[in-house]
Amino acid sequence: MDAKTSIHAPADSGVPAHARDFSVENRVVLVTGAGQGIGRELARQFAAAGAVAVVADLNTAKAEAVQREIEAAGGRAKAVHVDVADRVSVNNVAQTISESYGCIDVLINNAAIFATLNKVPFDQIPFDEWERVLRVNITGSYLCACAVAPAMRQAGWGRIVNISSDAVPRGVANYLHYVTSKSAIIGMTNSLARELGPFGITVNCIRPGATATEVDRKHNPSPDFRQRVLGEQCLPRGQVPEDLVGLIMFLSTPAAGFITGQTIAADGGLTHSN
Repeated sequence: MDAKTSIHAPADSGVPAHARDFSVENRVVLVTGAGQGIGRELARQFAAAGAVAVVADLNTAKAEAVQREIEAAGGRAKAVHVDVADRVSVNNVAQTISESYGCIDVLINNAAIFATLNKVPFDQIPFDEWERVLRVNITGSYLCACAVAPAMRQAGWGRIVNISSDAVPRGVANYLHYVTSKSAIIGMTNSLARELGPFGITVNCIRPGATATEVDRKHNPSPDFRQRVLGEQCLPRGQVPEDLVGLIMFLSTPAAGFITGQTIAADGGLTHSN
């Protein structure tokens, strides 16, 4: 890989080089669930910023479509099939990336089950659905972290960004399996940051609000509900995937090297007091 580039401050500024390196150029960035929605936008924007975007998704056709989209725009991408709930599948992806690029710099644990879920009282959730949500949303993030950790430890550098949800502090009703899984992601972030910090690896968590994407949801919020949520936000407009890009990209740079174990809300100020 080519040397990482950085934004230059005056030579006599006294600012350490890493503190002014806001670049992700040439970084190898693994984004799970990148075939659509937030993951797709993250892959596109990291590639536009000069990173190699590894577009990982259970739906191979969608991952390959995102790869073509990125390459048509002049970026670099690699589509890979992955079932984050399967250890062998995840390990195979990590091995493929390491063999192709020699490193794995950034992991964005974005893959999760949500849009296809029925909105029902907690005691009516089918047990197999409960187990599947927890396996994909929690165990999937765990398995991906396990798979990339060896390469990051060897490099003495790495960034892991986990995706939680504002549904956790809000205690959204009738999605107990989803809310429970996203709550666990926050605890996972805290502990991983402790364990991986000595190796120069940071682990942080983003808590987005309800984000409008091209993905259809089984239960779309009513116009009245949407308006009520907007009225509770400090920034009274709907959230889009682009609203998450800057924060996640910053946490993936050398400049964010002293930030770890944090859960940061990116929800327009909806839960700013929590």
